Amino acid sequence: MKLQVQGIDEGQPIPEKFAFGVYSEEDHMSFGPNRNPEIVWDDAPEGTKSFVVMMFDPDVPSVADDVNQEGKTVSKDIPRVDFFHWLLVDVPAGTSRIPEGEDSDGVIPKGKAPGPGPIGIRGVNNYTQFLAGNPDMNGTYAGYDGPCPPWNDEIIHHYHFEVHALDVDTLALDGEFDGNDVREAMAGHVLASARVTGTYTLNPDLR
Repeated sequence: MKLQVQGIDEGQPIPEKFAFGVYSEEDHMSFGPNRNPEIVWDDAPEGTKSFVVMMFDPDVPSVADDVNQEGKTVSKDIPRVDFFHWLLVDVPAGTSRIPEGEDSDGVIPKGKAPGPGPIGIRGVNNYTQFLAGNPDMNGTYAGYDGPCPPWNDEIIHHYHFEVHALDVDTLALDGEFDGNDVREAMAGHVLASARVTGTYTLNPDLR
């Protein structure tokens, strides 16, 4: 299987138009255009009945005490965990493209609803947990919401865009399912996968 993420080359920085947060000299971070990139895939194997689309960041600090705190840095030595930014399941087998901006076009305070979206069924991304303590932003965030790593992190974050071809029509997931639910449900049903990885940082010392 082959995957192209338009505007993102393997191992290269992700353009700001795809980001939830962009660098700001005054406030470290401001909201970005938050558009999902166009993704196109082909050469799915025979027997493919649906696709899963996901994007996640494996570089998120497991301890958030120093995240975005003035006068502090997030150490590169802190253990890192996955943060899911985009989950679409039950994408029809005849689909091979998601247009730019189809699943997200701008930051939506309090998030987008899970369930059926423009293409496939949206799962819940981890902004739901990250913004839970912010009264202006807390809510359920589903579908695509782009990069916004800590502006004081010592490392550049990596973002894996993945498409998985499955041998089932549906994963039978509904409600507020998350990335771990998707991984568990698709285990044993993946016929092929493809990945493109981009990078992103809000730390001016790493830009």
